[in-house]
Amino acid sequence: MRPINPALAATFAPPVMEARRWLQGVSFPPERPLINVSQAAPVDPPPEGLRRAIADAALNRPDAHLYGPVLGNMDLREAVAAEFSSAYRGQVQPAQVAITQGCNQAFCAAIETLAGAGDQVILPTPWYFNHKMWLDMQGIGTVPLACGEDMLPDPDRARSLIGPRTRAIVLVTPNNPSGAEYPAELVGRFFDLAQEAGIALILDETYRDFDSRSGPPHDLLTRPDWDQTLIQLYSFSKAYRLTGHRVGAILASVARMEEVEKFLDTVAISTSQLGQIGALWGMQNLRQWLAGERDEILSRKQATIAAFAGLPGWRMKSAGAYFTWIEHPFDLPSNDLARLMVGQAGVLALPGTMFTPAGDPMGAKHMRIAFANVDLPGIAQLAERLANFQP
Repeated sequence: MRPINPALAATFAPPVMEARRWLQGVSFPPERPLINVSQAAPVDPPPEGLRRAIADAALNRPDAHLYGPVLGNMDLREAVAAEFSSAYRGQVQPAQVAITQGCNQAFCAAIETLAGAGDQVILPTPWYFNHKMWLDMQGIGTVPLACGEDMLPDPDRARSLIGPRTRAIVLVTPNNPSGAEYPAELVGRFFDLAQEAGIALILDETYRDFDSRSGPPHDLLTRPDWDQTLIQLYSFSKAYRLTGHRVGAILASVARMEEVEKFLDTVAISTSQLGQIGALWGMQNLRQWLAGERDEILSRKQATIAAFAGLPGWRMKSAGAYFTWIEHPFDLPSNDLARLMVGQAGVLALPGTMFTPAGDPMGAKHMRIAFANVDLPGIAQLAERLANFQP
């Protein structure tokens, strides 16, 4: 075989794809179908109105099939700036917004503007595995910041991890994988720390539309010169079921956008026109529908909390948005447990080892349960299967 980039070769395999391979050769009878809590991406298509808007654009708008502006269509950038200014009671200009091929690409673009091989980025653990994968591919060191029992990271502990090569701290709230909603005061302390240290704070709010709290989740966009420290990320995929269209956003300074444009022009040139048209239509027409989606997800969260409260030995550490982080009661690591659960319980979940450094005992003792695609009867069935499961 010809040479392979050693950084890429050393990066772990995509966890969701790995978990799907566990299903090979396993049959699930109709009376006991698989309960898949491994991934929480929407499985239903967008609402019909949004699909019609995309279809109409595909048929009647020639520009929908052409390259667009590298930083995204201006009408969508303006809508994002207006939405975030209103929701966060701050000031965001369209020039401070870029549209990306999903939020993963927004993260990659942010990192590309900040760090190179040999630099370091602080990630709270458990981490979102795609963040870790991108850092590994770029030869950027990941500095783990272990969360406490409440699944919240500690700014004082983070301060002790900042070194001369540290370029950023990354927060995800509501969190993937734990579901934890970071208090506004905590997010503000991390901003202050990053500002003091002269590094960036990357704030991934992919799941902001399903935050259980009312009002702004933080005040960072109201702060003077917020864009000199904060890089905020967002995804349209979960809100409007646009996962296949890949539309995300990044909020940052105008100066940083010049660097983001270089990256995006190299890897995608421009984000899908049809996806951007769909995202804008969703923002303009689906506010009430999205509120209903949020209510449904929150009801599933409460059902999951109640269901696991009655499971002997299983201990829920946190829950929110699409996820809950669960400590399991068995004397074997979660990666082995997850494989056994497929065949013996008909449940596909991701082990905590996929979200933590190798050898971290937290990963071995925990599971991520993605409950967003499971209805209330399914959540009750999940709890029943786990109550009867013995590896």
